[in-house]
Amino acid sequence: MNLAKLARWLVLALLLPTASVAAQRVEPPRAAPQDEVFYQIFERSFRDSNGDRIGDLKGLTSRLDYLRQLGITSILLTPLQPSPYYHNYFATDFRAVEPTYGTREDYLAFLRAAHARGLKVYLDEEFQYVGEGHPWWRDSIGKPHGKYADYLLWRDPQHHVAEPFLDRARWRGYDGRDIGIAMVNLHNPEVQRYFRELLLYWADPHGDGSGRDGVDGFRMDHMMDNLDHKGLDKHLFADFWTPLIQALKARRPELRILAEQAGWGYGGQWLTQGHADMVFAFPLRGALVQLDKHAIVKALRETAAITPPGKDQVLLLENHDIDRFMSIVEGDQARARAGAAIELTLKGEPLIYYGQELGMRGKALPHEDSDATQIPMREAFRWTADLDAAGSAIWYRGGERWWTGRYNRSHDGVSLEEEQSDPDSLYAWYRTLLALRHDRPELRRGDQRILCDDASAVLCILRTQGTRRTLLLVNLGDTDARPALGEALPAAAHWRNLLDDHPAGPLDAILHPMQVRLLGTD
Repeated sequence: MNLAKLARWLVLALLLPTASVAAQRVEPPRAAPQDEVFYQIFERSFRDSNGDRIGDLKGLTSRLDYLRQLGITSILLTPLQPSPYYHNYFATDFRAVEPTYGTREDYLAFLRAAHARGLKVYLDEEFQYVGEGHPWWRDSIGKPHGKYADYLLWRDPQHHVAEPFLDRARWRGYDGRDIGIAMVNLHNPEVQRYFRELLLYWADPHGDGSGRDGVDGFRMDHMMDNLDHKGLDKHLFADFWTPLIQALKARRPELRILAEQAGWGYGGQWLTQGHADMVFAFPLRGALVQLDKHAIVKALRETAAITPPGKDQVLLLENHDIDRFMSIVEGDQARARAGAAIELTLKGEPLIYYGQELGMRGKALPHEDSDATQIPMREAFRWTADLDAAGSAIWYRGGERWWTGRYNRSHDGVSLEEEQSDPDSLYAWYRTLLALRHDRPELRRGDQRILCDDASAVLCILRTQGTRRTLLLVNLGDTDARPALGEALPAAAHWRNLLDDHPAGPLDAILHPMQVRLLGTD
């Protein structure tokens, strides 16, 4: 074992916060805008508290100190609303909490506990559709003059056929049911009023602008100006999203809106015309998972060009819809570490998908015509080496191929129990990087320059704020390489190695394939 790394690990363990009674009584300061580190949780798969193998709010609440110790500032939840689908998109009640996750009181207890630890909470919202069983649909079929008759879009005057999600009237769930999904009429003033009041409630339940017991932001799922390009729900940026966001900001100016831009492009229109605060850096993510320097540099420049001042991009390697990064790199630890180092040092606000810090694996199921196709990217968080241990949210257990062919297995080395005491684990690497991001303001708010802009495979990123500098050097090639910095940087004597206690040495020292160097000045 490397004694220097062990010593560094012990220091980190002492410096990072631990659970205490005081932490539950006093609300610590929360991360300032553009300083956030998001942790996306697929609720059903995170932590079970009652033995039914389904992740729930009490289970999540019991693990908030883990997130705080990891270095997270903000929790992004997938939807909590009831739905006929396991992922809880396509709601049947926008105001309720999925019963298997807990009660409204459990939700408020979770929110208060998160805020007591200085953690922000973002809710995932999808307004554009309802699932079969929603009262707006159920009570309007064949009733064109009913109370909710104009809350949905219909294909016939008699209201026998609702306008479906995309091009199919019914969609297969993993449990074999075919379930209808209908489009909401977002131009109906009553619908707009409903969603405005709904979000104001979640953001400010006491109605006094204080945000007591309110969330800190929302993720807007599948946000579009012309929904599904059908020409039915169109001009939504101006007519739906802008008034909604303005109402929220009038009540809670610090509230932040994260848009999932449909099409997964650069998201410029969503930041300007849609008035979102943040979008996902999807094109950059595509370059990052390739670990291709030239693709990364191109995406960085194009991302910077379309991002207005005061707006931001959320950096990611994974989320609930895409293959796990560790599976993409085929279990290569060096490549996994390189990707993490780049994501967590670039300009923007990073998002870690639950279990990413452990190296959890998962790829979409091929030839699967149901929502089961994404279960492998949504497997149970690995708290313990034994996948069957109490608290493990293995709700998908059974004889189907998403269980028999599951990616994460007992005692596979990919669990918090197996990694947390190992200073060389991927988990330790993430903690180190997140601690550096917390300690070094230039990594959170500083300027960004691309160096080594040449044909080599060495990615060189310089982050600066005032006189402080952090320099990231990563060899993304297959052979040893030397960074050709070609810049007037301070002499090596002014730099120190941020990843271990070795001397910084020459800035242009040779890098082995996938080797990461992180150097800094104070």
